[in-house]
Amino acid sequence: MTEAPTTINEASGENAPNPSAIPANELARMTDDIVAALKTVYDPEIPVDIYELGLVYKVDIDDDRNVAIEMTLTAPGCPVAGDMPGWVENAVSSVPGVASAKARITFDPPWDHSRMSEEARMAMNMW
Repeated sequence: MTEAPTTINEASGENAPNPSAIPANELARMTDDIVAALKTVYDPEIPVDIYELGLVYKVDIDDDRNVAIEMTLTAPGCPVAGDMPGWVENAVSSVPGVASAKARITFDPPWDHSRMSEEARMAMNMW
């Protein structure tokens, strides 16, 4: 028996169940490993990973283990805008069980400091 996968949805702060052919224990492991992979990607100008910065809005895993990442940047003119999606795709593609990864940049909603985790705020001394 399989359970619904969890969509990591940072924009809403909720986990959304979806029907899936991926066993629940495998999905949970993949989700944890994807988050860990996202935490290895940094904006070179900011000493905090993109996940803790709140730049990752949504991660969807389909039945074929393809991962779609919706993310943003701290600013539309970010100098690494052309490179960041590739860094994210490479990091997530390296997770065991992931067939492919595709990152898409959006600016809706725009990023602001309120999206940062407490860990990120501490690292950047932004209270």
